[in-house]
Amino acid sequence: MKILAVIPARYASTRFPGKPLALLGGKPIIDYAYSVASNAGCVEKAVVATDDERIFSHMKETFGEESVMMTSTEHRSGTDRCGEVLRTLEQKGERYDVVINLQGDEPFVQASQLESLASCFEKPETAIATLKTHITSSEELSSPNNVKVVCASNGQALYFSRQAIPYRRGEEFEHWLEEGEYFKHVGIYAFRSEVLKEVCQLPQSTLECSEKLEQLRWLEAGYTIAVRETPCANIGIDTPADLDAAENELKRIKQVL
Repeated sequence: MKILAVIPARYASTRFPGKPLALLGGKPIIDYAYSVASNAGCVEKAVVATDDERIFSHMKETFGEESVMMTSTEHRSGTDRCGEVLRTLEQKGERYDVVINLQGDEPFVQASQLESLASCFEKPETAIATLKTHITSSEELSSPNNVKVVCASNGQALYFSRQAIPYRRGEEFEHWLEEGEYFKHVGIYAFRSEVLKEVCQLPQSTLECSEKLEQLRWLEAGYTIAVRETPCANIGIDTPADLDAAENELKRIKQVL
């Protein structure tokens, strides 16, 4: 099974312009995800997909010409950017069975997470796969910035929401975590290549527009999403304050090592 890892990277972030090239521990944020993906045993090839010359130039100079691809400025999502990379590589004669969409603003992603996603595709019925991790605090559970997921007994996603789900009727919110398990969605996706091409053609759906969650478009269209649990709750960097938190986490990791 040949796996392509694509790392979408935009420079023009509303909350944090230039984020992929912001320094964490002395090197650009984008370098961390690319290094993990390119060295993961399950990944055949890793590519940063960008629409910005500054990111393109940095990747080319640091990791080589094959590490990066310029993509359209018209894409609405990282998924669409992944689809363009796949189509371009296929036009060059390259073939991949699975595409992993890896977030470039999560520098603490681990190769084990990519391996876990890849293993989902040992089952021929798997179309899309993603990850979840335990929620351990009421603050995490109540925050709309933490997307929650509930799954069927076979590990397939039933629904994703910014609200705390499932709702526990008749119980005070502060006791919900004592009464049951809650999971946060870890936003790394993997697609069978043909499925990625298909979902890139789907129009926005009602549920997606309501929750502002792209994966609801796929569920609403009838695709199944396999969900694996990971012990790693990756730290996403959306704002300069998040970068400060990531710096502290990097120092903590170095101290442990």
